[in-house]
Amino acid sequence: MKRIKVIPQLNNTSSASPPTAKELLKLVKTSLEDDKAKDIVVIDIIGKSDIADYLVIASGNSGRHVAAIAGSLRDNLKKGGQDKVAVEGINQANWALVDCGDVVVHIFHPEVREFYNLEKMWGSNGKGEDGTISNNA
Repeated sequence: MKRIKVIPQLNNTSSASPPTAKELLKLVKTSLEDDKAKDIVVIDIIGKSDIADYLVIASGNSGRHVAAIAGSLRDNLKKGGQDKVAVEGINQANWALVDCGDVVVHIFHPEVREFYNLEKMWGSNGKGEDGTISNNA
């Protein structure tokens, strides 16, 4: 039996009203979970950095899995109404970055994730109720 993916639609009914960071985050988490990404962590960096509101970090089982997750996420974001999506690292496939504006997603091969340890670099201090990691003030 073929499994059908349900991608949440962003409430982006006009080009003047971009999707909110929370809407993007929901779509990202759904896509990563559907593609069997491992150890998904969301870091709230609102007020900590101008690059984004959220960093999402996840792992794939292999280089091929990392590339597949990143490609699928890009496609799902575009289907969901997010026009501006930049993807880097798919060809190398041990670390892919998907930048969709207010949410930046890092998808790692497990050994590369352990080496760079972005969770520690961003000073996370534990998961919140929604799985979001908040930073020390």
